[in-house]
Amino acid sequence: MIRGVSTSIDATGPAPLETAPAPLEMRPRVGLSLFWRTFFLLSLLLIGSIVAWLQTFRALEFEPRAVQTSQQIASLVNLSRAALRYSDAIARVSLIKTLAEQEGVRILPSKPTDVYVVFDSASLDERVADELLKRLGPGTILASAVNGEQGFWVGFKIDSDAYWLLMDRDRFARVGGRTWLIWLITAAGLSLAGAALIARLINRPLKQLSFAASRVRDGDFDASRLDEKAVTSEIREVNIGFNRMAQQLAKIEQDRAVMLAGISHDLRTPLARLRLETEMSVADPEAREHMASDIDQLDAIIDKFLDYARPDHAELKPVNLRSVVEACVYAVQDHGDMRINTDVPKGLYVLADEVELARVIANLLENARRYGKTPETGIAVVDIAAKQRNEWVLLKVRDHGMGVAPEALPNLIKPFFRGDAARTAATGAGLGLAIVDKTVQRMGGIFALANTTSGGLAAHIKLQRPRVPIVEEAEAESTRPETVG
Repeated sequence: MIRGVSTSIDATGPAPLETAPAPLEMRPRVGLSLFWRTFFLLSLLLIGSIVAWLQTFRALEFEPRAVQTSQQIASLVNLSRAALRYSDAIARVSLIKTLAEQEGVRILPSKPTDVYVVFDSASLDERVADELLKRLGPGTILASAVNGEQGFWVGFKIDSDAYWLLMDRDRFARVGGRTWLIWLITAAGLSLAGAALIARLINRPLKQLSFAASRVRDGDFDASRLDEKAVTSEIREVNIGFNRMAQQLAKIEQDRAVMLAGISHDLRTPLARLRLETEMSVADPEAREHMASDIDQLDAIIDKFLDYARPDHAELKPVNLRSVVEACVYAVQDHGDMRINTDVPKGLYVLADEVELARVIANLLENARRYGKTPETGIAVVDIAAKQRNEWVLLKVRDHGMGVAPEALPNLIKPFFRGDAARTAATGAGLGLAIVDKTVQRMGGIFALANTTSGGLAAHIKLQRPRVPIVEEAEAESTRPETVG
């Protein structure tokens, strides 16, 4: 029998829910999605291509442009020098005036007192300077200002006379760094936008396939259909194959449910006749009792088959968890080999199907009664605790038995699987934990099993909380305004 239902857990009770090892499905996953990985790879490829293009442009465009610019400037200087050398004084004045008006070139005599600033490497391209000095001779001076006047000044000599030739700096000015920066930012922005678009187009079918696979895993075959008219032939073939697979799985699942339900239903009638014949024809009371027990066990196994073959859809609504736990505990209070401790807050609600949730807790209690008895006492001590965490409610049902082998834990929720001999002293259908796992998933929750550090097996259930706060009926009655008659 149940020794007592308490609201607190003693030293042998389950560990706090926060310290329980989180099942794999509950742990947050850290990783890079396929979209971002594709986006980053495409971005690196495009940025590398832009840099390579820039270097190629510099090699194929800057060098010829520098040589061409220096040749034009050197030709202009040489022509001016030749014209000045072979013209008389009157023609020289007219030539200088014509060059200034039509070509924007000023020729001034150089004086010893002139103060000039030589071009540095940052202001004048080194390739242009080297080419000019090579063509105009070693005595050529390249200055950025003469007597405070800015410009492109070239100093040359005609015999013993020195002259300055002033030109507009736009003749040799390179494309500025700001212009290149604007072009690079524009190209990089367009490249990243194109990479994002390409990555999305590539990954959209995979994302749809992943979603459809998750729906098939949850048993929702109708919501897992993919587009069979996709433009890409490979994607279209994959979608068609996946849809055919989902249809076959749905048919297999339906046939399995119909078969289990049919077999279980057909066995009920002969079992009822056997029980009646046993009660009326067997004279030995002990033999009659054993035969009736066997028939009851067969009937319980049939119930397990019917529970496992139930539809995969459940109508969820707010359910008071403590009320369901108390009802399940009350149903097994006459068992002399169980002692149950509970720690479930009074106003704790979960989003579930009340009948399905009661079936889950009843299966866990029955599993603990059969396989979780303490070896020393032969009594199954079961602790039930629940706690709210954010948008979820964590429920823990733990026994104090011998536990199971770690390698057998993942197989306990498989249909018809049986663990080691320590937990199979009683006979059963091998569907109890499989029914629990399937029912919890049907209610949008997570179910996991784990051995406790102090011994025993703990079942962890994670269910959703209702989004709208629930008001207790007693509180609602007390706050309801009185009606004045």
